Amino acid sequence: MSETTDPAIETAKRRKTPAKPKGRVTMTDIARAAGCSQATVSFVLNNSPGIKLSQQTRERVIDAARALGYSAPAFSALRKPVAAFDGLDGVIGFAVDQLATSPEAVVAIEGARQASWNAGNVLLVAQTMGDAVMEPRAIQALTRRGISALIYMTIFTREITAPDYLYSLDIPVILLNCYTADYAFPAVVPSEIAGGQNSTRHLISHGHRRIATITGEPWMQAAQDRLKGYRRALATADIPFDPELVVEGDWSASAGYAATVKLLALKDRPTAIFCQNDRTAIGCYEALKEAGLHIPQDISVVGYDDEEIARHLFPPLTTSILPHMAMGQWAIEQLEAPTAPGQGRYPITKLECPLVERESVRAVKAG
Repeated sequence: MSETTDPAIETAKRRKTPAKPKGRVTMTDIARAAGCSQATVSFVLNNSPGIKLSQQTRERVIDAARALGYSAPAFSALRKPVAAFDGLDGVIGFAVDQLATSPEAVVAIEGARQASWNAGNVLLVAQTMGDAVMEPRAIQALTRRGISALIYMTIFTREITAPDYLYSLDIPVILLNCYTADYAFPAVVPSEIAGGQNSTRHLISHGHRRIATITGEPWMQAAQDRLKGYRRALATADIPFDPELVVEGDWSASAGYAATVKLLALKDRPTAIFCQNDRTAIGCYEALKEAGLHIPQDISVVGYDDEEIARHLFPPLTTSILPHMAMGQWAIEQLEAPTAPGQGRYPITKLECPLVERESVRAVKAG
């Protein structure tokens, strides 16, 4: 595997002491500091057999993990052999409606898996497709295998009407990326309004006042909340909201391309574009380059989601991390606190979507 030439990663490689992120350090943080993939970090810290990595790579990952204060038992012992199922506390079920449409579910499962294994628990995963017949059968199959708790995830952030069988379970239930109106279960979602606000504020702090945004599908809560954050940042900075600068998309690269072409046709075109996901930003990049414009010299661009492609675009894309890894870890950690299934009121926990600054934004002089 060839080494990346991403300038942001090269900077991270040269940095002796990487900045420690707020909150719990994850393998994603270590990968960013070490300039490698999250899979490589996992292989090194778990001392996975049969994986051939250079000693230099292994040392770089270990050094980054130590510098960031990564403290998982697996790392501190570099996966010392443990007696089979020694200290096993239980088996945790993880039900998710979709696995294949986007990476978020897999990332959340990995976060839960890491936290589960650290406590000696096993994670069993079932895909339900939200099917009214098959979902209860899938969850019943999990409960028959003796799960001690259930994590229930939806791929799209939203309020759900929890099915009756969730209320009838005699084990703790944690909602991930969804919540109920009655607050009957502990729930965790991304802080999307704050994420949209931080993305827009970042552009404002670089002198931009003519800021456009390309949204996702308007029926989706993530799109609604990111747009609310955009508008809130403008209002806070006393920048008038201009509906011409808001173009509806559908999260796809092709929609990002079409929306950018529309924005460039404005008499007073924007100096910056907030793409509400990274795939939209890919299309935005193509449209800007086709128009002979340079990023960020002519127009700054910000994305959202921090997909793998974001760091390999030219220039590397400033974007926000969806905290699904941390959400999966959070869900497992909540099981340490006693919960009465379907009873009481639990506040919705919102986890920050940290901004990752790369090279797609530049400062402009105030007009």
